[in-house]
Amino acid sequence: MYEPIRTKSVHTPDDHADDFPHRSREEELDIQLAGHLAALLAVTDELGLGEAGDRVAEQVARLRGAPPARHAGRTGASAPALHRRAHALAGRALVVAASRADTAVAILAAERMDAHTAALAAAPAAPLVGAH
Repeated sequence: MYEPIRTKSVHTPDDHADDFPHRSREEELDIQLAGHLAALLAVTDELGLGEAGDRVAEQVARLRGAPPARHAGRTGASAPALHRRAHALAGRALVVAASRADTAVAILAAERMDAHTAALAAAPAAPLVGAH
């Protein structure tokens, strides 16, 4: 009913092994972790947390092999929104750091999560929309 395949598959790994660059799982995790930390650095800088930003920047530089660009612009987001964003980014960094057994980044990410949780708890509650 079906005609048999007569040619070799174009998807044979041995024939195309050198056609594109390959990275190890560790290299992929380094790239992902550096990305999460760079995003955390941008939010940390926007919040004006200089010392915390310096610690995050050190880890980004270690992973990338070059110092990161520091955040200069302002998004106009509220401090609670920035703290929630930073908490989420630190959480993502913690997950990746744990999977690659990077204790220094895992500790830093957990500390940042704690700091942003504390900042959110200390912030006054936002009024409900439409409440009088």
